[in-house]
Amino acid sequence: MKIETSTLQLLNELKQNNNRDWFNNHKNEFQLAQSNAKSMYNTIMENLKKHDDIEKFKLFRIYRDVRFSNDKTPYKPHFAGSYSRSSKKLRGGYYLRIRPGESFLAGGFWEPNKEDLLRIRKEFEASDHEIRQITSNKNFTSVFGEKLVGEELKTAPKGFDREHRAIDLIRKKAFIAVRNFTDEEVLALNFADVVDHSFRTLRPFFDYMSDVLTTNIDGESLVD
Repeated sequence: MKIETSTLQLLNELKQNNNRDWFNNHKNEFQLAQSNAKSMYNTIMENLKKHDDIEKFKLFRIYRDVRFSNDKTPYKPHFAGSYSRSSKKLRGGYYLRIRPGESFLAGGFWEPNKEDLLRIRKEFEASDHEIRQITSNKNFTSVFGEKLVGEELKTAPKGFDREHRAIDLIRKKAFIAVRNFTDEEVLALNFADVVDHSFRTLRPFFDYMSDVLTTNIDGESLVD
């Protein structure tokens, strides 16, 4: 299973001709590209299920919601899909976007609710040793680099010391690991395997964060 060159070509052409007339005139080509992408996402899903408990997969629609956007182009010139982990005890999710020149995968916690965000911050306030050990491990950094990404506050959140040793983590509003891909990597025969290896590398991070989010600050379980 591989992403075909024609799939990236279609997305490139859509980016340059992002209007309904062009899209309707190239609907057959789009459907072929979408089918190719779906096959890749399904292959990745089957691989994930071999080492994680996945509840659902969602392939996002090509149509953009332009109601509240200054960008009124009707289509997203990419394919994107997410994989949700199962059960209350397994937190985190996986994501993959295929877009010419801007493909990437990600995993983590994009918009934790206020209760989860406070719990994470309290954990880092108590000790940042384990999370730093995980994200500085050579297996992790070889795939995702040395830093988690995501929106963050400019200063300390209310109730936290701005001089705390872990303030770089406490300021964060999201905790995401990202790996970017070139077009050549996306088109390679081993792309599905590379994606799967990257997702496997997230497991220590997910296991730790799942433990944090299913216990209170004293380590007592919050789930059955």
